[in-house]
Amino acid sequence: MTSAPERLTRKQRQEHTRTCLLEAAGRVFARRGLTQASVDEVAADAGFTKGAVYANFGSKEELFLAMLDVRFANRLDEMDRALSTGESPEVQARAAGREFIDHLAGDPEWGRLFFEAALHASRDEGFRVQLQRRYAQMRERMAVVLRARAEAGGFDPGVPFDQLATMIFAMANGVAFERFVEPAAVPDELFSSMLELFTLGAASRQGDGVAHGDPA
Repeated sequence: MTSAPERLTRKQRQEHTRTCLLEAAGRVFARRGLTQASVDEVAADAGFTKGAVYANFGSKEELFLAMLDVRFANRLDEMDRALSTGESPEVQARAAGREFIDHLAGDPEWGRLFFEAALHASRDEGFRVQLQRRYAQMRERMAVVLRARAEAGGFDPGVPFDQLATMIFAMANGVAFERFVEPAAVPDELFSSMLELFTLGAASRQGDGVAHGDPA
């Protein structure tokens, strides 16, 4: 005999519904764009009515931002794992670069969603403020990860860690854009090489005894 399936609690049902809506939002917004997509489309894709959307999110924009929150958090977790080994900084940098490219290949929606967010933010000030706040939080968390890894390895990058995080994000976003526009021109190992050269350059500055301000 097989036991009857365990009934979900109210909280578990709510969490399941929210997860389904966020996954559907990623698919629909990537396909249709934030402006063109409707709440009804997201709800239908998830198998719910639009009432379920508004029971969990205050607006279509809030749903989009919540979907980005999940993806941002996943990316930072992947980066943290790549930088958690005992390897040298340049080896860790190459691993982090591979993680990022594997992520882009495994989640083709991500590029479209990220650039859609930037485009919408350029036209909607309220949305831009919300996106800016989330992006700042992600950058701050990245800076904490970088500081911890640098201190563990006795490595001083020579610049404040928040600026270091901004540099890495700028490189990653640039690579994502180039792959989005012309994938054949961006080899899979390109970003790994960029991060390795970046890390070696920072190490060289440290070895030359170049004076820098105290890391933030």
